[in-house]
Amino acid sequence: MDQLRKERELFMKKAFALPVVEKRKQQDDNNDGKNNDSSSSSAKRKRFESSSASSRDFFPTKSSVPLHNFSILTKIVNSMKDRYLNGDSEALTFDELLDETNQLDLSPRQKQWLLTEALPDNPRININDNGKYSYKPIFNIRDRKSLIRLLEKYDSRGLGAISYEDIKESLPNADRIIKFLSEKNQLIVITRPVDKKKILFINNLSLSFNVDEEFQKAWRSIAVEGMDETKIEEYLKNHGISSMQDMNIRKTIPIQKRKDNKKRKSNFRKLNNHLDGLLEDYSDKQQ
Repeated sequence: MDQLRKERELFMKKAFALPVVEKRKQQDDNNDGKNNDSSSSSAKRKRFESSSASSRDFFPTKSSVPLHNFSILTKIVNSMKDRYLNGDSEALTFDELLDETNQLDLSPRQKQWLLTEALPDNPRININDNGKYSYKPIFNIRDRKSLIRLLEKYDSRGLGAISYEDIKESLPNADRIIKFLSEKNQLIVITRPVDKKKILFINNLSLSFNVDEEFQKAWRSIAVEGMDETKIEEYLKNHGISSMQDMNIRKTIPIQKRKDNKKRKSNFRKLNNHLDGLLEDYSDKQQ
């Protein structure tokens, strides 16, 4: 940041030190006298506004970034992803990144934007302690075993399926590995009917069992689409099936505790029955 401030101050000094317009206005002031004082002041004001605008362009904000800059960033990210998927995960310096993408002719403003905003804020870019850049995949997987472990983790924790596109951007030779595992019946590939995208599940063979064809036909003949649990329960009751009643959560009724005073009185009466007629109550008598 200190270096950026110094560069900005030097740029502002150079902008204010432009001699061409100033000399012309001084000559006009000598020739025309007091009538040109207002014109010289307006020229100075315009020159200051133009210099401040150019300084803002030199340090662009996120809202003023040209669209061409994002195409530069996209080219860098795609190049790093291709290197990673081809087995090359070596980190590169900033100059090496530009050399890999044939973008050595970038302007200082574009380089500054890449160094300070674009590359550090990109979720697919990782910067190590040495200031080198590498591709950051969605999932840290490198082979078939790591893919199987990832799918088993999602299955055991109930996280659902994993997108095929995310695996393809994280795993080298993803198409060949997924095809091999699906042929070995170790994972299941399903195409969603909504958006036609592929998702992956682990094929847990420990949960597989054979079902008679009669039960399969009965299961498929019942349409439960658009029905909630209450409607399904009513349907089963109407057909004489009441097994779902055992699935209801039983509410435990809290046991009310007896008050200590009643317990003490009952114990007193029970333990002192042999003193009936001998004890007197003096609580109402005045001393």
